[in-house]
Amino acid sequence: FTTTNATSAAMALAARLAARIMVVYPALWPETVRALIVHSAEWTEAMRRASLPRTGTATKADFRCLVQRCGFGVPDLDRALWTVDNSLTMVIEERLHPFQREGSKPPTLRDMHLHSLPWPREELEGLGETTVEMRVTLSYFIEPNPSRRGFRSKYRYESHGLRFDVKRPHESVDDFRTRINAAARDEEEGTRDRQGKDPDWLIGTQTRHRGSLHGDIWRGSAADLASRGCLAVYPVVGWWKTRQALARYNRAARYALVVSIKAPEVDVDLRTEVANQIGVPVEIET
Repeated sequence: FTTTNATSAAMALAARLAARIMVVYPALWPETVRALIVHSAEWTEAMRRASLPRTGTATKADFRCLVQRCGFGVPDLDRALWTVDNSLTMVIEERLHPFQREGSKPPTLRDMHLHSLPWPREELEGLGETTVEMRVTLSYFIEPNPSRRGFRSKYRYESHGLRFDVKRPHESVDDFRTRINAAARDEEEGTRDRQGKDPDWLIGTQTRHRGSLHGDIWRGSAADLASRGCLAVYPVVGWWKTRQALARYNRAARYALVVSIKAPEVDVDLRTEVANQIGVPVEIET
């Protein structure tokens, strides 16, 4: 007999949680199961005390420290499987082609997906300055670079990268699309901080876009959230693009996107409002 602890024990618990999710939703992709586990996680008070200041407002650097120490916290099976009336979760499984090559030209970036968020705009605007929360989790798998170790560039290991961003208040969809195209170019050129600030995200773009599982939490007024009805998923460079001889540049990439909103301070039925909007039947217990 042997004993395990620390990471090994956590791995077993995570595998059990993933299995229980797959029993309820057997058609979900592995990317989606992983996203739901992380999306359901919350930091405990002990975790917060260890990394966040006792007084004052926590900065993005504080939350970066918290994520490095504790990840996104402790996952919860009920939150991963179900939603309650004052919260709403949208799950998307999609494929996009990060790159393309035309003739003998070098590969270029190809697809960007814009997702309309079906939030009940009138209900959110009616809540005014009430604080609400939007959480986004983007999960995908990369193909590791088959070459030797010791990469000179962060783009040499991952086959491709994906990023997400949300439309800002008073920004048209066309302006949003233009900003995302510029952000993709900036990422490829190694240029940062040219897209302006969006300070209400807890983690921010400098930290959340590491690895192949990205998450962040936005907190602000309900009226502000009502005008953020569009989310973009877009690619950034990887070795599928740079190593042309391996001919991976036309491959499709899968991703899972989980977006939720929560209004914990008010008694509002967000779920029913959206179900009526998109035509989903709501079960009524009798």
